[in-house]
Amino acid sequence: MSKTYKGQCFCGAVEIEATGEPAGMGYCHCESCRAWSAGPVNAFTLWAPDKVKVVKGAEHIRQYNKTENSDRKWCDKCGGHLMAGHPGLGLTDVYAAVIPDLEFAPGIHVNYAETVLRMKDGLPKMKDFPSEFGGSGETVPE
Repeated sequence: MSKTYKGQCFCGAVEIEATGEPAGMGYCHCESCRAWSAGPVNAFTLWAPDKVKVVKGAEHIRQYNKTENSDRKWCDKCGGHLMAGHPGLGLTDVYAAVIPDLEFAPGIHVNYAETVLRMKDGLPKMKDFPSEFGGSGETVPE
């Protein structure tokens, strides 16, 4: 039986569940993620879309698309950010802070060429994205 991780928005009006294990975890340093998260870096967990379910409060979820690459979702009651769909990748990013019972084990940094916060943790630092996700596949120094 697969483990189910529970999460919620800031006020608890929206609850989600993610089942199984994420396809990947890491940090994004792009300007869009920094602006959206109001922080210098965004911690992500990527899941197959069918592994993520809204179990309460779907009527409170709103979505914003700055680009066609990300469907950013939040709660309209508290403004708490929940997740972002990435249709081109076929993945859903449930922000790591939203599912606190998942042990966050990052494996990569993406868009590190845009970083404003250097992180010396020994993980690969991708200039943009891995080639299998449409990026250059180039790494950059820590």
